[in-house]
Amino acid sequence: MSQTAPYGSWKSPITSDLIVAGSIGLGSVQLDGDDIYWIEMRPAEKGRYVVVRRTPDGQTSDVTPAPFNVRSRVHEYGGGAYTISEGEIFFCNFADQRLYRQRTGQEPQPVTPESAAALRYADGIVDRARNRFICVHEDHTAGGHEPVNTIVSIDLASGSIQTLVSGDDFYSAPRLSPDGRQLAWVSWKHPNMPWDESFLWLAELRDDGTIRSQHIIAGGLGASIFQPQWSPDGVLHFVSDRYKWWNLYRYRDNKVESLCPMEAEFGLPYWNFGMSTYAFLTNDQIICAYIERGASHLGILNTTSGEFEKIETDYTSISSVRANARYAVFAAASPTEPNSIVKFDPAARTFDVLRRSSSLDLDEGYISKPQAIEYPTENNLTAHAFYYPPTNKDFVAPAGEKPPLLVMSHGGPTAQHFPVFSLEIQYWTSRGIAVLDVNYGGSTGYGREYMERLRGNWGVVDVDDCANGAKYLAERGEVDGNRLAITGGSAGGYTTLCALTFRDVFKAGASHYGVSDLIALDEDTHKFEAKYTQSLVGTWPESRDLYIERSPIHHTDKLKVPVIFFQGLEDKIVPPNQAEMMVDALRKKGLPVAYVAFEGEQHGFRQAANIKRALDGELWFYSRVFGFDLADEVEPVVIENLK
Repeated sequence: MSQTAPYGSWKSPITSDLIVAGSIGLGSVQLDGDDIYWIEMRPAEKGRYVVVRRTPDGQTSDVTPAPFNVRSRVHEYGGGAYTISEGEIFFCNFADQRLYRQRTGQEPQPVTPESAAALRYADGIVDRARNRFICVHEDHTAGGHEPVNTIVSIDLASGSIQTLVSGDDFYSAPRLSPDGRQLAWVSWKHPNMPWDESFLWLAELRDDGTIRSQHIIAGGLGASIFQPQWSPDGVLHFVSDRYKWWNLYRYRDNKVESLCPMEAEFGLPYWNFGMSTYAFLTNDQIICAYIERGASHLGILNTTSGEFEKIETDYTSISSVRANARYAVFAAASPTEPNSIVKFDPAARTFDVLRRSSSLDLDEGYISKPQAIEYPTENNLTAHAFYYPPTNKDFVAPAGEKPPLLVMSHGGPTAQHFPVFSLEIQYWTSRGIAVLDVNYGGSTGYGREYMERLRGNWGVVDVDDCANGAKYLAERGEVDGNRLAITGGSAGGYTTLCALTFRDVFKAGASHYGVSDLIALDEDTHKFEAKYTQSLVGTWPESRDLYIERSPIHHTDKLKVPVIFFQGLEDKIVPPNQAEMMVDALRKKGLPVAYVAFEGEQHGFRQAANIKRALDGELWFYSRVFGFDLADEVEPVVIENLK
């Protein structure tokens, strides 16, 4: 028999303690012979990244001993932090950013010299024939100047470093041909981001491994490149959006050939190194993950016949795809299954879950399933989102009451939310709070035209799409129009602050390490995003007035609702002053405001105690603002100026 209780007051089995105790991050799949490897991010170990190995007999064990933390800081977002070759792992350690090598069961040994993290490495491959490691290199020894990015080779005997490719602002994905005679890579220049415009290069190598000749074979002219990869027989493949969708191509006989033209995304924005959406089962069979209307699908492409077969699966997010002739392995999630490491047998068409990110066994009566919605937004356009209604089998709301709504604005802003099981979302919905997960204009997963809606319009299009999504649900009678809140991290935090400042829709909000001052961001962020605002807002300094116009910190007079801020004090991407300026302004204005800062956290929270504190603190904040009681005791946060 269901109990009657106000929305927000439902007792849920999905507590913050259970989330942090039973959850890990999973990704970065790699294969080496018959062994399968992946990385686990463990909040219970203060966010340590650990390489895990699974042997053919099904035994799983940690490869990385404590206190090593397999995480690169190249571009600050990292990725591509480890490589496996013939049973040997090469990885970047977070604390000192040195490159290490390790045989399974042995202690890691440094390859590169100590540099106080001034030299960083990522996205590497092993060149066994020349006993060297080829990778992206980021040099911070120039002090106050921008770091220098190159592609280098590192001699595995001496540790000496030789520059192979230089001159552009950024590099990724150095990939050696199977015969060792050619090297491919991707580069791009300021002010572009890699998804704006990038170039695919191909070079011939001398016997000693130095570059003999190099030329651009794809990209440029407003097109971007993703994941160059060689087939087993030595044909270079890649993904490009030259025709407005990230589709598969190959370079053969000095020509670029389209393999499977579709209005679907076979690529992703290069926020991290080492991303992979496709892999080779055989010379002419590719297994690939692709996105249609914001959700992932799985397919097998025969590059000889052109036949494309869609594989039936419940998974709606698929990434980190790797394969050999017998099976594929990837990270995947569905609306009812958490992110997992999954093994796929292409012959039997079966899926085997090797590791789940959450050990919680939840009754489906507590799980809210996403509903894809499309709704009208500004300029007669359509926006996309996923709606999660309140769901808890033990409770119903009083007759006539409508639930509060929490709108989630993702980061990037060139990113997307997938319709998958998320404990963080279920934390809210199982307590009686509806969630709208918005893929505003500018998100990926819907083609380049949708992504480019945000060009020059950051702080406008994203804000309109979040506000219009909330209004759409309120007008349909799904949610309480007087209890609308918005939350987001990083760029999503900026969208949140803009929505609270410049629109009269939301009654409260939470900014997680969000941007409040575009000028300060432009002057005090890292190299990778140093020019990003020029495409999102306008050229600098010509567009200075526009930067001020769209910066919430300069318009706190328009802000009339309570806000809570969460911030990592070691954040190099969005420094703490971005939050602290807003907190001071709201404090002086007399508006309810709360500030929760975390020592030892960077951009995003990885430590269990801090993840718990942020979840519970935000819930406490809304309960006080919207006036509902909580079913469980949580640690309060100090809310200044709250009457």
